[in-house]
Amino acid sequence: MLRTTLLDDSGQLQQGGVELIDRWRQSDKSFLWLDLYGEAESEEDALFGQFGIHPLAMSDARRQRHPPKLEVFDDHLFIVLQGLDAESQTLDFGRIQIAMFAGERFLVTRRDGLSVSINHWWGADQLSRTMAAGGIHLALAVSKTVAQRYLDLLLAFEPTLSELEDGLQEHPDDQTMRELTTHRTRLRKLRRVFRYLAGVFEALREVDTPLFDAESREYRHQLLDVYEKYERLFSLSTMYYEVASDLVDGYISLTSHNLNSTVQILTVLTAIFVPLTFLAGIYGMNFENMPELGAENGYFVLLGTMALIAIILLAVFKRKHWL
Repeated sequence: MLRTTLLDDSGQLQQGGVELIDRWRQSDKSFLWLDLYGEAESEEDALFGQFGIHPLAMSDARRQRHPPKLEVFDDHLFIVLQGLDAESQTLDFGRIQIAMFAGERFLVTRRDGLSVSINHWWGADQLSRTMAAGGIHLALAVSKTVAQRYLDLLLAFEPTLSELEDGLQEHPDDQTMRELTTHRTRLRKLRRVFRYLAGVFEALREVDTPLFDAESREYRHQLLDVYEKYERLFSLSTMYYEVASDLVDGYISLTSHNLNSTVQILTVLTAIFVPLTFLAGIYGMNFENMPELGAENGYFVLLGTMALIAIILLAVFKRKHWL
């Protein structure tokens, strides 16, 4: 799929296909947004070439699961983001790669799936004003929307985490443990993505070229806003990950404690019955000459001795708080 939006020199928006690229070239005051999805590699190469995009940058844009990155060229910025796919509503999310080439008069976006963030800006009321500010402004606006989708997903997960925490305290079970372990794994993946994304915009804040000066009044506040979004995402995902890890560790500790208590009780019972079994074993041997067997009250004396031993051991274990 190929689509274009042209902001002409009169401030009017037009949407169409490849024909708008020629119209964009004819006016130095116009702005073009080219969005690519699912195009053949040869067609992409031809289109990228019209914007002076480096072949290695084209390769990075197509590479599957490329980590987020920033690359600065003379006439444009190259930004790779990992965004949520259109179906993602929970931590069981899917990701798409969004590559953006942002110049003074153009923005080229290439993605490997349906992007809610790009579609949001494609039909936004403020699109013409944002395009008039330049390609980097539009790229930052799309990046902020990508971050907002992640933020909505994380904030929606917070009540789920609270419910799991309450459930683990009131009725700990293996099902809750499995859910926590699954969420912890997903949060770890999110942390890794957010670390990369925050790093991209932190690096962008250090850029100072004729095309883009991060400290200029034109870009400083918008860039800081986007960077803080991704930094907050990293902080939130780290906090939720640590909470989930603490709950998992707490469940394991509680399970181990309960197991130790059970083993301790079994050990105490074994320790009590060992001497009793020993006495029973002695008097159960079939020797012909066992004087005690002839005692008139030997049976009752033996039972009393066994009971006394059991009582003494119970008292000892009770004193040591083993029971």
